[in-house]
Amino acid sequence: MNKNKFKSIMSLHGDTQRTTAEAIGISEQTMSEKINGVSEFKTSEIRTLIKRWDLTAYEVCDTFFGGDDDEG
Repeated sequence: MNKNKFKSIMSLHGDTQRTTAEAIGISEQTMSEKINGVSEFKTSEIRTLIKRWDLTAYEVCDTFFGGDDDEG
């Protein structure tokens, strides 16, 4: 996951880790773990964020499946 891209999209849509966590039904701690790569987002969580943020297929792939920030 590209956590910088995720945080950028989250911020652009006026969300915080707290509001995003609430939207997908998880705790802030779990959200932090997902952002930092300790655990992964479930398909249902990604689907909710796609709708919430009106993400394109490119944004989804680049953010959730694009690899770590420092990989290029």
